[in-house]
Amino acid sequence: MPPDALAATDVFDRILAAPGPLVALQAPDLAALVDQFRLVARRSGQAVYLWRNAEGLVSLRDAQMRVPGCLRLGDALRYILQSLHFGVYLLDMPPGVPSATDGALLRQLARTSTGHVRRVVLIGASASLLATFEDDVVQVDADWRSRTAAPRLRDGRWIV
Repeated sequence: MPPDALAATDVFDRILAAPGPLVALQAPDLAALVDQFRLVARRSGQAVYLWRNAEGLVSLRDAQMRVPGCLRLGDALRYILQSLHFGVYLLDMPPGVPSATDGALLRQLARTSTGHVRRVVLIGASASLLATFEDDVVQVDADWRSRTAAPRLRDGRWIV
């Protein structure tokens, strides 16, 4: 991860500003980025979740909190579809093409509009998977060199 501590916050802001609910995240070091997102979730109090194949859906704000019944990708996607609150869901995609059911659920998530912000972030998604969604997925680059230089107000100070 870059030495810039605000890089993860900037990436998180770009994910929230995405025009659609389905976002593909490209990062050189995903493990470091997930650790940075964990810090962002704890500091901001945002509802950020991470799904991994062996772990299931876990809250990044409170690492001990696992969402019951969301061990498989399809179950986690159904949980996200039924969620009625703000949330950013990081999905560490398994290699290869997802099953037909998982693909259909991802397409449904991509086309669902809700009154609240819900972002499903595909990390480690293959190019073949992203090609199936065409214009429904928004690409976000987590490279710290592509960070925007727009100033933000944090704790009463302007930060670039």
